[in-house]
Amino acid sequence: MASNIITSADAIFTLTISDLFNAPITLENWGSDRAWEQEAVEMAEAQMSIDGKLNRGWIPRAVNQTLNFSAASGSIAYMEAIITEQQLTRALLSLGGELTLKSTGRKYTFTNGCMMTGSVAPNGGTVLEARTFTFQWEKVFPAGI
Repeated sequence: MASNIITSADAIFTLTISDLFNAPITLENWGSDRAWEQEAVEMAEAQMSIDGKLNRGWIPRAVNQTLNFSAASGSIAYMEAIITEQQLTRALLSLGGELTLKSTGRKYTFTNGCMMTGSVAPNGGTVLEARTFTFQWEKVFPAGI
C-alpha cells in the first residue's frame, strides 16, 4: 500500500442479500460524481443544568447511506431485485455490506440493513442519469485489512 493514496477507484463494495442470493454481490459501475456517502451520525445528547453542569449521554442511531450507480451499471439489476421482492412480499429484506478501501487499508462492515428508497427508473437527460438508492444500517464497524 502506497502512502498518501486516497483513490476510491480500487474500492470493493459487496452486498449480502441472503434471502435472494447465495453469495455476496460485488457492486460496480458507480456514479461518476459520488459513488457512496454516509451521513454523519449524532452519537450524543446533552443537557445543560441550570447551575451550569453539562450532562450528556450516548444515544443509538442508525446509519444512513446513499449508493449511486451509472445508468449502465449491472448492479442496478440487484437493486431492482430488492425493490421487486419488497413490493411483492410487502416485507423488508435484511442486508449486510462490506466496503474495502485498498488505498487506505481500511474495511467497513455494515450490519442489519435495509433499502429505504430506490430509483425505480433512470432519469433521461442528454444521456441516462445515475440512479440512487438509500440504505439504513444498524451498525458500521471499521477495521484494518
